[in-house]
Amino acid sequence: PRRSRGPGPAGAMGPELEPLLQAWSYFRRRKFGQCSELCSQLLKRPPAEQVAASTLQAFYVILIQAAWSLKTRALTEMVYVDEIDIDEEGIAEMMLDENAIAQVARPGTSLKLPGTSQGGGPSPAVRPVTQSGRPITGFVRPSTQSGRPSTMEQAIKTPRTGLTARPITSASGRYGRLGTASMITNPDGPFINLSRLNLAKYAQKPKLAKALFEYIFHHENDVKNALDLAALATEHAQFKDWWWKVQIGKCYYRLGLYREAEKQFKSALKQQDMVDTILYLAKVYLRLDQPVTALNVFKQGLDRFPGEVTLICGIARIYEEMNNISLAAEHYKDVLKQDNTHVEAIACIGSNHFYSDQPEMALRFYRRLLQMGVHNCQLFNNLGLCCFYAQQYDMTLSSFERALFLAENEEETADVWYNLGHVAVGIGDLNLAYQCFKLTLVNNNDYAEAYNNLAVLEMQKGHIEQARALLQTASSLAPHLYEPHFNFAILSEKVGDLQRSYTAAQKSEEAFPGHVDTQQLIQQLKEHFAML
Repeated sequence: PRRSRGPGPAGAMGPELEPLLQAWSYFRRRKFGQCSELCSQLLKRPPAEQVAASTLQAFYVILIQAAWSLKTRALTEMVYVDEIDIDEEGIAEMMLDENAIAQVARPGTSLKLPGTSQGGGPSPAVRPVTQSGRPITGFVRPSTQSGRPSTMEQAIKTPRTGLTARPITSASGRYGRLGTASMITNPDGPFINLSRLNLAKYAQKPKLAKALFEYIFHHENDVKNALDLAALATEHAQFKDWWWKVQIGKCYYRLGLYREAEKQFKSALKQQDMVDTILYLAKVYLRLDQPVTALNVFKQGLDRFPGEVTLICGIARIYEEMNNISLAAEHYKDVLKQDNTHVEAIACIGSNHFYSDQPEMALRFYRRLLQMGVHNCQLFNNLGLCCFYAQQYDMTLSSFERALFLAENEEETADVWYNLGHVAVGIGDLNLAYQCFKLTLVNNNDYAEAYNNLAVLEMQKGHIEQARALLQTASSLAPHLYEPHFNFAILSEKVGDLQRSYTAAQKSEEAFPGHVDTQQLIQQLKEHFAML
């Protein structure tokens, strides 16, 4: 048997790593700042000191190129944003969009008119909708945060919150801020002076060109120079490198040239089947408001990549945005068959069960998220609501207390107080409900639903004028909600103001065409007008 060796001398340390290898180690461990600093020291070191280790000039050139490339990649990773998931439409993209396909889309073929889908999903009476008309999803994504308002006035009025569709921040502006914020990563100024680069020279060196492209595209946000480099590089590769075609497509997409981007992605797919390219192509069709074509792209991708989670999830998202909730739930279940820890699928199925009057089933899915380590305000908020509607009252208040403790901003706190107000209404404590809705408005003064519910409580107290003022505020903040319009119509009809009642009832019917009470009220008012 071999004897074990004893410990070495106290304080003994191994040999120091060669600087370039140390920088690569930092990069692998995602310590990009330290990696960048070490590469900067290597690049600033005088040539004589570098070449002293070896008489070969070629070695020095390779070393400098490696350090330059590694620093470029480190700076890129510090500000890298995945282009597939980030897609936020701003005012510039919505109101100045020249890619008009069809002004009046057929039912079930447009994301602009999600209510036209025959998906059999819950009505707005059960499941709230955002300003864009889409049902509230169980998972916040960039696409659910974007809307398509019908007028410029409505777009500008939209609140700057994550509670509704928010078109106020232009995507081009966000990319611009990302580019300027990246200067923080290099206080001495830009690492590469793009105006002095000879792009044709770098295009002939594929390994350097790819690192340089990602630096220009992500770190400097200079799409024009990135596109020029990609065009020269793909020409040097004799148009046989699919990677460059994808990058050209990304540049075209960022510039708003969606049809050109579509051609590049299709050409790349002919050369090399890649899941990312399929996702980019579907993203182009969604921006062109062609969800059916995007669904076909995803389904063709699943034929070549069976069981790919991102493709199934993409199909589920489209169905959900088109208000086809039943098909969306089926595909989210397919996602869980492939990946049973997929947070988005679990959250969306839980949300679907909750709005389908199955709080016990929803509770099981939210508890699953809790067991997986998700620990945030939104989850405990949902748990509190599920416990209340499932009649597990002992857990309701403790869940809401935890949600309040974990709230990171005033909007989240407002959500919790609003739901506590609903719980108070459910147990019949209207004074507590009144206080909760007031606290909601203290935290978020743009909470239209809280204004509406406060107005209902004021109506029960007989305070007509306060109720009218609150309802007018709610309807101006959220014209997409039917409740404030309908309540205002009922209130106006009771006090004899039939004209205002009729106008508000028409707005309510426009927001929710299938609301029976609104239709009955309009019919009564028409009979009144006929008698006059």
